[in-house]
Amino acid sequence: METAGYTAIARQSSLLREMQVIANNIANANTTGFRQEGILFSEYITQGDDVASVSMAQGRVHRTSFAQGTLEMTGGTFDIAIEGDGFFLIGTPNGERLTRAGAFVPSAEGTLVTSDGNPVLDAGGAPVFVPPNTADLAIAQDGTISTGGRPIGQIGVVQPNDVQEMVREGAQLFEAKTGYVPVENPRVKQGFTEASNVDPILQMARMVEVQRAYELGQSFAEREDQRIRDAMKAFIK
Repeated sequence: METAGYTAIARQSSLLREMQVIANNIANANTTGFRQEGILFSEYITQGDDVASVSMAQGRVHRTSFAQGTLEMTGGTFDIAIEGDGFFLIGTPNGERLTRAGAFVPSAEGTLVTSDGNPVLDAGGAPVFVPPNTADLAIAQDGTISTGGRPIGQIGVVQPNDVQEMVREGAQLFEAKTGYVPVENPRVKQGFTEASNVDPILQMARMVEVQRAYELGQSFAEREDQRIRDAMKAFIK
């Protein structure tokens, strides 16, 4: 395959990856705590005295936007949102994970859990317990849970050592590869959840741009293929 063919394939595969990322963003526009993704494009260049210079773009790196989503009032006792930096600490079968999705519920065992049944942890990694049938349960700004004016636990709010090194798991969870530390002065709001930070209009506009770019690349590939066919036919004659 000629250089033009390799360049076209690299471009098309990168655009296809971006289209998949955009589609996932749009699909999760209403997912609580979801963080929008994007693709970083890099340029591959090779030069030498014995070879022709080659330059092609590749989109391989996924980059997550950690911008604050809108805080939506729900009035739910166990709905919690973080204003500013920080993540909730969650226990999963695969280990501790971080999330911004704070739509929690009490389990039958009396622990606070996510919608998937994973326990919410305190800053020390222990499950957070909530007494059953408690009417006056309150959650303070620092995540302290109290009932009858007495503190009974605290929801862990932590910050990864390197937010860009976190690995996404599903729509709402992240693994902090470099570890995490407790947030000193967290700002937690009871009765709220944080919406996805996806802007559907901008994502739809970008989808149209990527689709047009992909169609242009496809047209170029078809013309290049026809050019090679014509050249081969002329050579055979």
